[in-house]
Amino acid sequence: MKKHRWTIVFTACLLAFTVFLAMDTFVLPSVYQTEAIEMNMNMFSQAEAGSNTSGKDQTNEEDGEKGKTSKSKVTGESDETEGAENTEETKESGNAEGAKKSGNSEETEDPGNADETVETETAKGTEEQGETEESSKPGSGTGGHRKKPGRSSSGKSGGSSSSESGGSSKGKSGSASKSSSFDEEEALESAAAVTTDNAGNSDSYEDENIKVTYTQYTTNGTTIHVADVQLSSAEYLKTAFAQDTYGKNVTEATSSIAEAHDAVLAINGDYYGVQEKGYVIRNGVVYRDKAGDSEVLCIYADGSMKIVDPSSVTAQELVDQGVWQAFSFGPGLVEDGEISVSLDSEVGRAKASNPRTAIGIIDDLHYVFVVSDGRTDDSEGVSLYELASFMEQLGVQTAYNLDGGGSSTMVFRNQIINNPTGGFGNREREVSDIVYIG
Repeated sequence: MKKHRWTIVFTACLLAFTVFLAMDTFVLPSVYQTEAIEMNMNMFSQAEAGSNTSGKDQTNEEDGEKGKTSKSKVTGESDETEGAENTEETKESGNAEGAKKSGNSEETEDPGNADETVETETAKGTEEQGETEESSKPGSGTGGHRKKPGRSSSGKSGGSSSSESGGSSKGKSGSASKSSSFDEEEALESAAAVTTDNAGNSDSYEDENIKVTYTQYTTNGTTIHVADVQLSSAEYLKTAFAQDTYGKNVTEATSSIAEAHDAVLAINGDYYGVQEKGYVIRNGVVYRDKAGDSEVLCIYADGSMKIVDPSSVTAQELVDQGVWQAFSFGPGLVEDGEISVSLDSEVGRAKASNPRTAIGIIDDLHYVFVVSDGRTDDSEGVSLYELASFMEQLGVQTAYNLDGGGSSTMVFRNQIINNPTGGFGNREREVSDIVYIG
């Protein structure tokens, strides 16, 4: 019986062990596998959801960056546009104001606003030498007529509009885009303060053919030098090239050119050498026949003056009509005895008040040469409209703006009369040409 009992226990244990092995082999692995699969699926789902969220965040971030970049670009363009509208200084013209001239490391004025500009031309050698001046003087005549500018709201004449670009492009009599800072009333008051009432030092020269009376004026914080000239013949109103040579990068001080030609009186000319365009006629000879954008001052063989639109006539036609000298700078200041430059012609430029050089005619063979100081503690300078107003008070019928800024120089009886600001120590700037009496 005892033996039989142990047999039953052994059999029960064996059966339990067998059941355990069967569950371990078949049941538990299936349960574990199912749970593992579920866990893996959950992990995979979570990973996929995280990936999608990350992608969306990255996309949003990229979109944000693109938005910032786009906004930055727009802002940059706006700033650039605003900068272009507020800049001057420059071509010259455009402005930026001072610049290096490659020919002689000197500055030259921006034609549009009489500020200084960069001459970007490198020394390429001089251009073809001008023809000799032996040709006989053509008869007097009239050139192409420029349309009279319309009146501005101030009652003064307004110039025709024009644009300027490039290293030394020209300023015109046209009305520049009005700046929000432009105060017409203030500009009129300033112009009204520039008068011929306060005459100072004077000097004179006279011979049988030439009479020159020099007078120095101080007005509205600026010194203006005026030479009243009366001639017996137009042959005494002359021009000269630097070193007696026509060409680029050929320059010389106004006083040196004047001395070489025994000039009684001399002022700087239009500095044709820094321009690519603009008629150049000297002593009846056409040196450059490419029209520019600026008005042209024509001096005829009989000594009369006209301001001409170059688009209406060629250089050769001007010579055929009797033009003896032609200058391309501008703008015209006075025509038919009235101011022809607009009050706000230089609004938006770097500086409206500058040294200036101008020439005008009062009557037959009766001229005025005018040079204004500027850019110094003693003299601020004048605007184009102020210069025109001053010359109108002198009684001129036609007046024209020549190269100014550091180029402005007047020489009378071998003495520099004004205060040039063309370089360090307020020395003269070398220029391409002069207008002189002699």
